[in-house]
Amino acid sequence: MYTAFINVFVFLLGLCIGSFLNCAIYRLEHKKNLSGRSFCPHCKHALNWQDLFPIFSFLFLRGKCRYCKKRISIQYPLVEIATGVIFLLIFSAQGGPVSGWNFLNLAFYFYIASSLIIIFIYDLKHYLIPDKVSFPAIAVALFYRIVENFSSLGNYFWATLVASVFFLAIFLVSGGRWMGFGDVKLAILMGLVLGLPDVLTALFLAFFFGAIISVILMIFGKKGFKSEIPFGPFLIAGTFMAIFWGKEIIEWYWHLFLIT
Repeated sequence: MYTAFINVFVFLLGLCIGSFLNCAIYRLEHKKNLSGRSFCPHCKHALNWQDLFPIFSFLFLRGKCRYCKKRISIQYPLVEIATGVIFLLIFSAQGGPVSGWNFLNLAFYFYIASSLIIIFIYDLKHYLIPDKVSFPAIAVALFYRIVENFSSLGNYFWATLVASVFFLAIFLVSGGRWMGFGDVKLAILMGLVLGLPDVLTALFLAFFFGAIISVILMIFGKKGFKSEIPFGPFLIAGTFMAIFWGKEIIEWYWHLFLIT
């Protein structure tokens, strides 16, 4: 019963944080600060407390603003649900009591997950990875790794070097046509968060799913061969998969390789 209660609490916390992330994404897009009351992006009417319940307000209002009746983007409930699920997965992977270093570890991954979600949506919409999100996340990740275990910092250093140099080479060779410099900065964050060998797993998954989605989009005429497709969301999806199932994916791959 206690475990179920904690899981529900973590999921609800994720929903609330997801609601805040939606607000942060909108204000980042429109170059506004985070202070002040939430408002409808269409009519700018300030929202009351009953309009701010994650998921439930969207369902109760049938996806429309209470005041101007215009449609609320499906992004809002999707981000809230995704954040709740990701927070729950992080908590489940954490294990052990939520106290002391475990609490700091949990807070670190919650922060990193929140930053990655913002980058995911922003890059998907604008083909741009915002420095205002990536730079603080890199600084926090570097500080955390130094404090966590200085002796293991070398592993994260090499992971960061491998990932970032790889993307930097693509950026320089293509003159920024194949890969943006924001992906280089995102690779630095991935290295600091994942370390070796998980960062390699994340990169493999990103390219694998990126290729599949690109082919599907071309088949259905949504994109052409030379169309620009944001790669940040694939890197972030690969990062989350490596965080939650990196060891299992590596073991499965090596098992498959040895069999064949």
